[in-house]
Amino acid sequence: MSARERPESDLPLTGLPSQLLHDLRSPLNQIIGYSEMLSEEVEGQRREDFLKIRAAGHRMLAVIEENFTSIGSAEHDREEPPAELFVVPQQRVATPGLLLVVDDDAENRDVLSRRLARQGHEVITASSGSEALHRMRESAFDLVLLDIMMPDMDGYEVLGHIKADEHLQHIPVIMISALNELQSVVRCIEAGAEDYLSKPFNPILLKARTDSCLEKKRCRDRETALFEQLQENYKRLQEVEKLRDDMRNMIVHDLRTPLTAMLLGVEMLEQDGTLDTMQHELAGIAAGGGKTLLGMINDLLDVEKMEAGSTQLQYDAISADALVASALGQVASLARDGRNTLVAEISAGLPSFPGDANKLTRTLVNLIGNAIKFTEGGTVTIAVTQNGESIRFAIQDTGEGIPSEAFARIFEKFGQLDSRRVGTGLGLAFCKLAVEAHGGKIDVESTLGVGSTFSFTIPLTR
Repeated sequence: MSARERPESDLPLTGLPSQLLHDLRSPLNQIIGYSEMLSEEVEGQRREDFLKIRAAGHRMLAVIEENFTSIGSAEHDREEPPAELFVVPQQRVATPGLLLVVDDDAENRDVLSRRLARQGHEVITASSGSEALHRMRESAFDLVLLDIMMPDMDGYEVLGHIKADEHLQHIPVIMISALNELQSVVRCIEAGAEDYLSKPFNPILLKARTDSCLEKKRCRDRETALFEQLQENYKRLQEVEKLRDDMRNMIVHDLRTPLTAMLLGVEMLEQDGTLDTMQHELAGIAAGGGKTLLGMINDLLDVEKMEAGSTQLQYDAISADALVASALGQVASLARDGRNTLVAEISAGLPSFPGDANKLTRTLVNLIGNAIKFTEGGTVTIAVTQNGESIRFAIQDTGEGIPSEAFARIFEKFGQLDSRRVGTGLGLAFCKLAVEAHGGKIDVESTLGVGSTFSFTIPLTR
């Protein structure tokens, strides 16, 4: 007869202290546990005898729960579990783990440790919470099985210390108790426990829950290892990139000196009155190629300096008219060669603004030069207007246009639209860095087959 079916006068006694119930159940848990393990090792009549011992232990537990615990905590089925439920085939787990069993009762530690060892795990035990924390700081455990009711420091307090320690909090914890109380289960899970098991242990349930916790731990360990490897690879990549950049800068810087000397020699040769027409033309070609190469070297060095934040802008009061005139003077011959028309549309009465004239002129020259390069027999318009507290420069062409997916790439260092576009990929990178160094913003709009507009703004105040 269950507790529900009894007359009111036969209802169970309730309200016994949890420690007393724990002390009553613990030896029965040990009897059940040892008998289960022994029954797995023998056959025939001896196995039946051990199963009878186990059955008697379960009946004794049922009597305790029905007579000395509240109805609410004893509503689960009191029927004795079938023997087959406790017969676990002798098989080792795929990946054994290092487990810590924490219990103040030596026999309880022994029963659980032997059961886990049969599953293939390496098991270390601790008889108190303080010992458990000490062992956890000494060894890298994969799982902790922690008893709740212990003197001095109970399982709740130990769990709190584990989850508060950044070196231990990733270790999964299964809480263990001889009392099957819902409130205790909820408290453990809310405090960070991975799972909860009640004594006596169902061997199949014990294996399933330990395997599940270990698998989660291994997945997290793999993620951590991959993340650490990623960080290490990124650090090495940064070191390699810095070495590459340093070597490139050294080579480029060293190239500038002999190249300057070569250009000086070619210019002096051009001034020599003994050269014939063909020789003058060849000297001019050499000088032009040398100046182009020197410009590329200067662009690279300037881009590297601006990226490193080591470039100081030389601020002056700049007139938009003078800035555009200077840039157009440098690209006029290029426009004639491409049969393009240059148009300047500068709003009247524009105020002067602070900026580095050299870098802003180079920015305009790069943008206008690109527009001319990719426009043939068309029009390149340079429009300058006041846009609120900024001056806006827009360079519009009637060229072939740029696909929208390439907008971000073309402003990157060494970024190029495609293999047909000959260049270093430094011009637009320089423009972007120079504009942003002034506190402005650069942008692009384009329609394939219609043309492109590159624009940038420079603040009116420094």
